[in-house]
Amino acid sequence: MGDDAADLRQTIHPVDDIAAAVEFYGAAFGFLPALIDGDRYAALHAGRSTLALVSAEEDTVGGQAAAAVKVGDLAESLRSVVASGGTVVRAAERGPHEERAVIRDPWGNPLVLYAPL
Repeated sequence: MGDDAADLRQTIHPVDDIAAAVEFYGAAFGFLPALIDGDRYAALHAGRSTLALVSAEEDTVGGQAAAAVKVGDLAESLRSVVASGGTVVRAAERGPHEERAVIRDPWGNPLVLYAPL
């Protein structure tokens, strides 16, 4: 990758409770905090990317964002999401290269979970 190439570093998700969101993403996916700035912002280590959780005052995107999260075991991840307070909005289905499902976290943010075939 050249010096001027774009590099996706984070996905921004607006939430109304930073502490609860940090707990949810830790429990559901094992994402660990890199930085927590009170009740306005938290950056979570999310594999090779960062999940940025923002309060309403820090929401610069003006809407919902969706991240695609690669998981090792889709069925187990979906169970963990539900146990942690999320919902499955589109059940697991086989795509051309992966098995995928769509979930919503407790704040209504959509995420795509996928596992390679």
